[in-house]
Amino acid sequence: MEPSRVIPIACKGNHSGASTSHTQLASAAVHADAVHIGGWTDTPALIFSTELPVDGPMTVHALQARGNGGRLTHPADKARDLDAVLDDDNIFPGIQPPVRDGESPETVPGFHIQQRHFAWFQHVLARTGAARPTAFAGDAVLVDAPQLTVPYLTGRQGRRRYEGISHAAIGSVQDAQETLLAIPFVGTGHVFRLNRTRVEAFSGIARDLFEHLAKRRLTRYRSEIHARRSSWPTHTWDNGWNGPVSVHPDGSVLALCVLPA
Repeated sequence: MEPSRVIPIACKGNHSGASTSHTQLASAAVHADAVHIGGWTDTPALIFSTELPVDGPMTVHALQARGNGGRLTHPADKARDLDAVLDDDNIFPGIQPPVRDGESPETVPGFHIQQRHFAWFQHVLARTGAARPTAFAGDAVLVDAPQLTVPYLTGRQGRRRYEGISHAAIGSVQDAQETLLAIPFVGTGHVFRLNRTRVEAFSGIARDLFEHLAKRRLTRYRSEIHARRSSWPTHTWDNGWNGPVSVHPDGSVLALCVLPA
């Protein structure tokens, strides 16, 4: 597998027009420039501002920085066990400009992932990536796998928000099963109204991949989604479910259907 490549992305939106988007692009460029991964000013970035006017078409403005950096390359002996618990490293903020005339200039405001941090940052991304589908499928409270999302996050990433009892308005429990596009999924369901029409939403993850995450087999989970990345269904309608279905390459799914009035 190729080394991970990280691209900072800044997204903003407004209900005004192009002038507001231009201001948003400028401020977003400052935010993106405050993150360096590897070499000085060599980190690629994508910046978006979306116009959502009340009486006109949606317009997306985009800027791209064509940096060659962002690749988390490191020696094999520095590789980490992704199944291991992530340590909350204390990296002092500040972007280090290159050495000039044998001297290191003072740091500038921002956050800099230097090469000595690459293996740790790759570990962070892997564990955070695992937390997304577990939370998306409902942070299950099961006898054999309580609070699935908690072990994949550090304290600074908001781990405490998944500990204890969640508010009913924001919490979700993995308590539903659906077979969609011939794939068994586990997850959580919600019912809401869309323009007075009752709609059910199911969000989950493939059952076999869920088992890997529940049992902390992150390395195996990542290997399997990498191997299956091009084999997920491409059609987006399930007749049995009677609604649209979207399967993401990480094995997660979102399905919608209209309920009887």
